[in-house]
Amino acid sequence: MTAQPSPWDEDYRRRGSLWGGAPAPLPDIPTDAAVLEIGCGNGKTFEALARQSSRVTAVDISPEAVALARRRPGTAEADLAVADARHLPFRDEAFDAVFLVHIAGHLPLRGRTAIASEAVRVLRPSGTLFFRGFSVEDMRAGKGTETEPWTFLRGEGIITHYFTEAETAELFAPLVAVSVRTHRWRMRVRGEDLPRAEVEGVFRREG
Repeated sequence: MTAQPSPWDEDYRRRGSLWGGAPAPLPDIPTDAAVLEIGCGNGKTFEALARQSSRVTAVDISPEAVALARRRPGTAEADLAVADARHLPFRDEAFDAVFLVHIAGHLPLRGRTAIASEAVRVLRPSGTLFFRGFSVEDMRAGKGTETEPWTFLRGEGIITHYFTEAETAELFAPLVAVSVRTHRWRMRVRGEDLPRAEVEGVFRREG
């Protein structure tokens, strides 16, 4: 399936690998687990997942991002595809684990609902879904043009939604919430310590 062009393509063409540094800590994954990352970007988390499992698949709506992710070391055996996360090209119950790391927050409400539904659809019984998105407590929340409640438009045409814990639990309500929490830290910007915050969720599909 070929996705439609997105504002991310121009961002990746202009700036290259947007996301650097080490990925956030990941849970332990069985080496034979079938893993899907939805919205892999330039492959920071994808590379780390490929070190844990020999059966990793990743998709992104941006061909530019997928091309960058393909260059990551240690990912030769992994599958990469350009796809719209709202319409995943996979059969039902295909994966043991699904990762959504800062992807759902770049969609409006209808898109977030669609991506959650698709993630649940492709998850096997007893499988686990891992979510991460920016919190309403983050220093960037409230900046830009508000297009929906807690959703703000950046100048590049990319939106960012900021989550609450309750909203995150509701988004994946068909699954059992193992944990939903806010991870907080400080970032020093121009001599000032500013608050960063993400909502992290772990969900399990009942078998």
